[in-house]
Amino acid sequence: MSIAQSYRIRLEGIRFRARHGVSRAERGLPQDFVVHVEVSLPVTSLPRTDSLAKVFDYDGLANLVVDEGTRASYKLLEILAERLITRILADTPAVAVTVQVKKFGPPTSVSVDAVSVELSANRPA
Repeated sequence: MSIAQSYRIRLEGIRFRARHGVSRAERGLPQDFVVHVEVSLPVTSLPRTDSLAKVFDYDGLANLVVDEGTRASYKLLEILAERLITRILADTPAVAVTVQVKKFGPPTSVSVDAVSVELSANRPA
């Protein structure tokens, strides 16, 4: 039995190129996006041995993020973040997830290096 009371995994800096943005120009050329994901897992899913056989597949999670981030074009980062959360909760044992989506050089009237949106959700009871 584990003495751990919580089990979280963070993936930081998942990168992909995609065509997201409000304007046609933004969607015309691929842009760089960076996603940070934190999943809370049931403590019962902690591996009991020092073996990859029963550990959470964070490589699979990173690939899921890239797949969802590149499969369609979204105007809003909020919608992309919601789609990521929905897919993570559907395809993993995560009980809660936080997703941050970052876009560089957003089209603003003043100089802004990047904009990010962060959403969190729990698995429905």
